[in-house]
This record gives sequence, structure tokens and C-alpha cells, in this order.
Amino acid sequence: MHKTLTCRCGDLKMEIEGAPIIGAECYCTSCRTAGAKLQALPGAPTIRNAEGGTPYALYRKDRVRFTKGTEKLAEHRLTPKSHTRRVVATCCNTPVFVEFQNGHWLSLYAGLWPASDAPAMQLRTMISDLPPDVTLDDRLPNAKQQNLGFFAALLGAWVAMGFAVPQLDFIKGSIDA
Repeated sequence: MHKTLTCRCGDLKMEIEGAPIIGAECYCTSCRTAGAKLQALPGAPTIRNAEGGTPYALYRKDRVRFTKGTEKLAEHRLTPKSHTRRVVATCCNTPVFVEFQNGHWLSLYAGLWPASDAPAMQLRTMISDLPPDVTLDDRLPNAKQQNLGFFAALLGAWVAMGFAVPQLDFIKGSIDA
């Protein structure tokens, strides 16, 4: 199965192949902080849910192909030494993905899909970072950290890739959100 995703204005296009490794809502402090900053950019879509979590569909890097507009991509890091970068299409400030240094997957923002076609979320992760006044329902498993199932899914994908770690060296710019 191939699916085409775009930024809000359509200047960036990418094709994804197959199903995600996993669908997860992340509640870590970094995702909540970066999510608030990125969705505050002019014209940016909302990427966090009502509880402050960020829904992602994790895909193997070798199953995501950028077909148009890579020159519009820029990275944001919470700190200069951060091993995590969040990549935004600067044409319309659409957050596109999160990439972990030396990771074999991309965490695509679930908001890239139309709501009717959004990937299913399978779990919540890092809820231990939530403020005490935030309460989550029980429609998804609520993991205090990344759980064994989360890591097993990532490891299985890496094995299937022959332990490859594709590099995305075409992202040149950066933004200060």
C-alpha cells in the first residue's frame, strides 16, 4: 500500500509504504514542549491533543520517500546538543516528523493524514512526564515509559531493514520556534 501525504499547502509531498511500525501518542516533556512551540508558528496546524500529547505514526525510514519540496524542510532542536530533531515544512509551518539521531525510523506527525484516514494509535508512552493534574482515559494502554512492546516493534523493524540506518542529509535549514 502506498499513500501520499503532503504539508498543508501541498508544496511538500512524500510517499509512505505499508503500515506504520506502531501508532503512539507521546507525552514526554520534550514532545509536549516542542509541540507547543511548533503549533504556535504562524499558520501551523495543531499537532498536540487536548491532554498535550503528540500522536505519531512511526515508519521505517526506507518506507518514506520525499517526492517534492525537500528544499522547504528545516529542523528544530530544543537545545543545540539535542539528539532529536523535529522537521517542519517551512512553506506553511507544517510539522512533518521527528527523527532521533542514528534512528532507523521517523515519527511522522499523525496530523499529516486526513482525520478519516489517520493511523490508529496503539498506546500512549511517557505518561510519567505528565503534570499531576492531567488525567488520561483508558481507551489506550498508558505506559509510564516506552514499554517492551514499543521497543520490540522498533527492533523488529530494524531487523527487517538489515540493521540499516538511512540518513536524511537533504535537510539543510533550521528554524527557531
